[in-house]
Amino acid sequence: MRVPLQHAVLALLADGPSYGYELKANFEKAVGPQWGGLNIGHVYQILDRLHRDGMVSSHTVPQESRPDRTVYLITSAGQSDLDEWLSAPTTRTSGYRDDFILKILAAGRRGPDAVREVCRIQREARLAELQTLRASRRTHHHDALAALTIEAAVLHTQADLKLVDTVEARAGDSTFPFSATGESDTAASDTAETGDATRHAS
Repeated sequence: MRVPLQHAVLALLADGPSYGYELKANFEKAVGPQWGGLNIGHVYQILDRLHRDGMVSSHTVPQESRPDRTVYLITSAGQSDLDEWLSAPTTRTSGYRDDFILKILAAGRRGPDAVREVCRIQREARLAELQTLRASRRTHHHDALAALTIEAAVLHTQADLKLVDTVEARAGDSTFPFSATGESDTAASDTAETGDATRHAS
């Protein structure tokens, strides 16, 4: 199964032949700073995989004062693979994982106040992140794809804040799953231990 970054490399090669450092620079320029930089070693790992799978071809270009450069070209198989990827919807992996949920699990064992404190810390961090993203959005508003990447981060951060509000609103609820479960589990365990002790004593 091909990972999305491999398809991004194929898309850049569809513009014309290129080499590792140029692909890295073109990708980072296109998506902007919010995505984060690409490790050049990872770029070459992707190119090696694509070459092995027949998605790209390569040839060596001699250079006078530098090491020879390997230039990559997309093949017809690579173009077909790229077309197939573009024609399919983007799907998330099954399930939902977020460290914040695990913190609520842990804080819930300590009671509503611990949950509210975790929410306070998380909210402050996300609000600061949102402020930084909005400043970055103003800086990069002329770069269409970079601005879109930043906008996606803004929307995700706003969703994170909504989740924090939801958790905080439910923290004192008697049906709050973690604190309620923790209490019932402890009670059940105590009951079972008492029963076992009684049976052994008799």
